[in-house]
Amino acid sequence: MRVFAVFFAACTTIPAQFDAQEIVRRSVENADRSWQARESYLYTKRTEEKRLDARGGVKSDDVDVVNHLVINGGPAEVTVSHNGGAATAAQQRQNQDTLEQRRLETPDKRAVRQQESRESHAFIDEVPQAFDFRVIGTEEINGRPAYVLSATPKPGYHARTKYGKIFAEVQGKLWVDEQDFGWVKADVTVMEPFSMGYFLARVQPGSRILFEQARVGEGLWMPVKVNVAANAKVFFLVNYKMDETITYADYRPAPRASVASSAGGVP
Repeated sequence: MRVFAVFFAACTTIPAQFDAQEIVRRSVENADRSWQARESYLYTKRTEEKRLDARGGVKSDDVDVVNHLVINGGPAEVTVSHNGGAATAAQQRQNQDTLEQRRLETPDKRAVRQQESRESHAFIDEVPQAFDFRVIGTEEINGRPAYVLSATPKPGYHARTKYGKIFAEVQGKLWVDEQDFGWVKADVTVMEPFSMGYFLARVQPGSRILFEQARVGEGLWMPVKVNVAANAKVFFLVNYKMDETITYADYRPAPRASVASSAGGVP
């Protein structure tokens, strides 16, 4: 029995020098670094969106596969298939527009795009201040030890970004790699309704978001799966359920020329 007790203690004890706040702070630094690196990676993204009826039956099921490219020093996404077939005519037109815009992007337009991209991810830096974190144990995931933390909204916190406002409405658990401090996994539950899109839909309590990442390079962690099971109301009246799963695969650094080029073509 003593052997089991020692083993259990070894699996659950957290080094004193790493409290919850320090673990989260380091994890946010990793998230920022990984996100910046991801801009210069090639990968494939598959999105499956299911609309469900009140009983959970599937009303519609759409699958899109997108290739993430790096062109003229910036990211570009092109749809390569829709529901197992070719991209739709509208998607193909959008692909052409995207590629043309990236090829002809001027330095001024690139600066604006980069600023908008930074602003869209700025909410990540709010995570340490928005939640009360508590270390609740450790767990081995894919052969690597990870800290397990609980996260609850911090009372009185005022968000600085648009997406940061959502933090007050959710709670969950976060798994952080012990070596790299990368986000390995997150399990988030909606506690209070919040608006999304142009305030036409409100996500309802009980909706759930599962987020998984993998180590793709030295200290770099990038998404491999996101699942959103949501109940929502449109115009505050119409109820609908959706289940969306996004999977990412084939991460690889883009050729150096496509990242550094100021006037390149499709890799």
